[in-house]
Amino acid sequence: MATLGFVEYKNASPEVQAVYDDIMATRKTDWINNFWKAIAHDPELLKRTWEDTKQIMAPGALDAVVKELIYLAVSVTNGCPYCVAAHTVSARKKGMTDKMFHEMMSVVGMANENNRLVNGYQVDIDEQFKPPSK
Repeated sequence: MATLGFVEYKNASPEVQAVYDDIMATRKTDWINNFWKAIAHDPELLKRTWEDTKQIMAPGALDAVVKELIYLAVSVTNGCPYCVAAHTVSARKKGMTDKMFHEMMSVVGMANENNRLVNGYQVDIDEQFKPPSK
């Protein structure tokens, strides 16, 4: 259960309804997921988060499936079951295959293990990996 509950469309302020309308239009859907309804108690947060999400997840140098795979990998690492579920569905809609999911999970597992080893062993950064001095 969300801490403050959900702001349903019919009970939302005009400001929140406008953001909901943009979410539905952008995503070509007729419903608002629980994440947006949970943060809609703070209309400024809702609007800012949606605008940032829309801008960052829009087409760019990385294609849509790569962006979703990155989002999914971070969500797995951060332990966010809601985000894992939502972005697995979104990644599949954008072209993620089972094989891509398995490979991404292998990279996530290896990266997390190696990151912990590097942190535990307090490994110094190689000179070749440092940016050139100005």
